[in-house]
This record gives sequence, C-alpha cells and structure tokens, in this order.
Amino acid sequence: MKKNLILFLLSFFLSAFSQSPYEKVNATPRVHQPHTKPNQQRVKVGAEQTDQYFPLLEGKRIAVLSNQTGMVGKEHLVDLLKRNHFNIVGIFSPEHGFRGTADAGEQVADSVDKKTGIPIWSLYGVKGGKPSAEKMNRFDVLVFDLQDVGTRFYTYYITMAHMMDACAISEKKMIVLDRPNPNGFYVDGPLLDMKYRSGVGWLPIPVVHGMTLGELALMINGEKWLSNGRICDVTVIPCENYTHQTLYELPIPPSPNLPNMHAVYLYPSTCFFEGTVMSLGRGTPYPFQVYGHPNYKGSTFWFVPRSIPGAKKPPFLNQKCYGVDLRNIPDKQIQNNGLDLSWIIDAYNNLQIGESFFTPFFEKLMGVDYVRKDIIAGKSAKEIKAKWVNDVQKFKKQRKPYLLYDE
Repeated sequence: MKKNLILFLLSFFLSAFSQSPYEKVNATPRVHQPHTKPNQQRVKVGAEQTDQYFPLLEGKRIAVLSNQTGMVGKEHLVDLLKRNHFNIVGIFSPEHGFRGTADAGEQVADSVDKKTGIPIWSLYGVKGGKPSAEKMNRFDVLVFDLQDVGTRFYTYYITMAHMMDACAISEKKMIVLDRPNPNGFYVDGPLLDMKYRSGVGWLPIPVVHGMTLGELALMINGEKWLSNGRICDVTVIPCENYTHQTLYELPIPPSPNLPNMHAVYLYPSTCFFEGTVMSLGRGTPYPFQVYGHPNYKGSTFWFVPRSIPGAKKPPFLNQKCYGVDLRNIPDKQIQNNGLDLSWIIDAYNNLQIGESFFTPFFEKLMGVDYVRKDIIAGKSAKEIKAKWVNDVQKFKKQRKPYLLYDE
C-alpha cells in the first residue's frame, strides 16, 4: 500500500511539472495581433486550394520553387504533391536554400532532397537569376510557393520575376500559390530609382509595397516589367479569408534572421542598417530587433555577435556592441509608424563619423540618393518621409487593378 502511494505521488508530480507552463517558457513567442477579431475566419493560403490547381498539374512534368515556408498545414507542398502521385522532376530553391538555413547572400549549391530524392536546383547566385535552358526543358509547369515579407529588398519577389521571365521565354506555365503579406497593411517609402536597380531592388516599387506575391505577379505582367515586354502565362491561386488589413502571423520564419513577428514588423526600417557601419544584431538571438556598434555612446545595453547558423560571419564578430534594444516597442506602435528612419538618424548622430557612417549599399536598399544627403544635412525623419508621400499615392493608384484582396 505504501509503495502504491509513493508511486501515485511520484506520478502526480511528474505530470504536474510536465504541463504547459514549461512548454510556454520554451516556446517561440507568439505575437498578439491587435487587428484580428476573435471570430475571424482562418486564413487559407493558396497551397490549400488544391481543387483549383491540382487539375492544372495532371499529366505534367512539375518543377516546384519553394523553401521551408511552403507548408500546407503540417505537410510540405512537395510532400503533398508527391503523396498525390504528381510527377515532380525538380525543386528550385531561392536565397537561404530549400531548407532556409543559408546566410543572406550565401551561395547555395545544387543538391538532392533527402526525403524524396528529388534534385534541388539552386537559383540564388545564378547568372541573371534564371535556370539554364536545359533545366527549363525538364518541366512543363512551375509551381511557385514562397512566403514573402513585403519589402522591396526582400529577394523572393525578384526570384519570382526572374522565373516569370524564364517561363515566358520557354513558354512554360507558372502557378503562383499565394500567401498573405505580413506587412501588407501599409505602403511606404520612395519608389526605386532604376539607376539603383540591384539584387535587393528590382522593380519600380516602394520600399514597403503592401502586396502579396500573387498580386505582384499580376502587376509584373500588367505593367510589362519583364524584359522586352514579355508576358508570362501565370495563374494565381489566391488566399481565402484574407484582406490587406489582416495581421497574418507567419507559422514559420521566412529566413534565418527573421525569427519572429516582431522582427518582421521592424525589418522594413532596421534593414537599412545593412547599408551602414552598424550591426543590426546578426549573430544574436534577436536580429533586426537591435542595433549597435562598439563605439556607440551613452548606452548601457550591449550585445556580442557570434558565429551561428544563418549568420556565420556577422559584423563585429565577438565584439561588444553598445546600442539600442527595440524588442520592447509594442507591435502596434511599429505598425502605426510605418517605415521609420529615426533609428538610422539616431545612430548617425551618435557615432559622429559623417559620410563614413554609410556604405554604397545604403542607396541600393533605399532606392534613392536623397535620404543619405538629408540625414547628413540634419533633416528629421518626418521631413524626409514627406518627400515620398507622392510616390506612395502614385503607386497605390497604379497597383489598384492588380489587387486580389480588399484594402
């Protein structure tokens, strides 16, 4: 009897200490969505609308362009198609690779998917961003499924544009399985001056364009933005229960250095630090959520960048960087402020190194040359932002025919 009592008590305590409080502490924080109503219907991504695109794949040789975000519930799109006996001949992977673990800008080699044995063809770093004619001839239809974050310098839309051009040249069908834009509730920033066109800015759109990739695909065709005015035979499978005011929480980080929704909301503003001498927290658990420099003055907050997966060689590796912690700013405040230059201006004024604060990459990210000049001239964030108001209004009017979802 005594032995049974001891076993019962032991079982009780083990059960109690394995419950949710410990799971919650160790779980990835989930960000509150202030605009989402409690009774709002669940957003269904394009990949879930199988009745709309499965018929288009029957009897076809299929290539899939996706990465770790291409989930359909708890199953990856590739596995879903494989389970339904579709003929997948290859997988194209974008920046960060098919599993989404490579550093920003890191060359990713071709490989084979261990689970399915399907060849993986890396697109990032490929000349012109397009596969060879030999690879294009291996398939009949391309299924595109990537989770974007809605900025001009996030490269997945560029990958899409290159593949639309390649499909147009090769007369291949392309199907875009649409996903919500987590920053789709606003438009902000200057239009790209095409003299600064680069691998982090390809189309004449604002820094924050407020569109899904499906909508952008329609706009690329409609505005004839492909080379020589080519048109891609593209079909967009839209999301259900989504509008541009839906605050959609990403179920999977879209890339190694955007680990949570707070980083995703800050990213349109803090990414500009990539074009300066500052660290924005690469090599820490909170990239794009802090900024700092060994010579930043007057701050007790500091961090030390380390070599970690997704940030193997971060700026100021193993050096103590003093700076500013943005992790406690409410998401609602970030959303209301939109693109915010105040942090760049603060860091510029703090370091007191003048023009040396910026690198040439700054203009590629910003897309225009006047912002650097205005910061050096001492203008405020509000004064600079006023300069691109007309750009925003012009673009919102231009994009309207291509929107699939209510604004």
